[in-house]
Amino acid sequence: MQDHDAIPYSLPAMDDAQRIERARSMRDRLKQRRTCRYFSDVSVPREVIEAAIEAAGTAPNGANHQPWHFAVVSSPEKKRAIREAAEAEERAFYAGKASEEWLDALAPLGTDADKPFLETAPWLIVVFAQRKGGIAEDGKTQNYYVNESVGIACGMLISTLHEAGLATLTHTPSPMGFLREICERPEHEKPLMVIVAGLPEAGATFPKHALDKKPLSTISSWL
Repeated sequence: MQDHDAIPYSLPAMDDAQRIERARSMRDRLKQRRTCRYFSDVSVPREVIEAAIEAAGTAPNGANHQPWHFAVVSSPEKKRAIREAAEAEERAFYAGKASEEWLDALAPLGTDADKPFLETAPWLIVVFAQRKGGIAEDGKTQNYYVNESVGIACGMLISTLHEAGLATLTHTPSPMGFLREICERPEHEKPLMVIVAGLPEAGATFPKHALDKKPLSTISSWL
C-alpha cells in the first residue's frame, strides 16, 4: 500500500439489528420522495440550501478533486431568464426534436414545454460539472470521473433536501449552454441539471405513474 498521510477511520457502533433498522428507516423516508412540478413561492431559509450543498460536497469523487459547482439562484431576474431560455429549448423539443417514442414515454407524466416552477420556486440550484480545476480550482488541472462524481453529489443533495421537508424537481433542458452564461460560470464547466427546490403549492399532485417502481427482484442480482 502506498504510504500517505492518514487518520483513523471509524463508524458509530451498531449491532446488526440497528443497521437493518437504520437502513429500512432511510429507505422508507426516501420512498416518500416525489418529483414536484407545482411549487409555492413561500420562502425557504438559505441555511437549508447551504446545509444540503455541504452534504453534497461530501460525495465520493475522482481523486478528491470534487469536480462540482452549485450555482444557487434566487434572483427573480435570473430565474426569469432561466425559464425563458429553458422554455425555448423545450418548445423545440416537443415540436420535433424528440422522437415519438420519447414523447410516448413522457406522456404518462403529463410534461410539456411550460415550466412555471422555474420562476415560482424560491430556489434553483444549477449544477455544473467541472472538467478541469482540481481541488484548487485552477481551471487547468484535469478532473476524473466527473459525471459519476457529480451524479452521486446530486443524489445526496436531493436526499438531504427531501429530509429537510422540501419538494424537488430535476430539470435538464437540452442544450444547456445558456445556464453557463446566466450563472456566469467558466467554459470548462458543463451545466448538468437544474434542481428546483421549495415547498409544494396547495393542491399539488404528482402522476400516479410515478408509483410504478421496479421491485428489488428486478433491480438487483445476488451472486
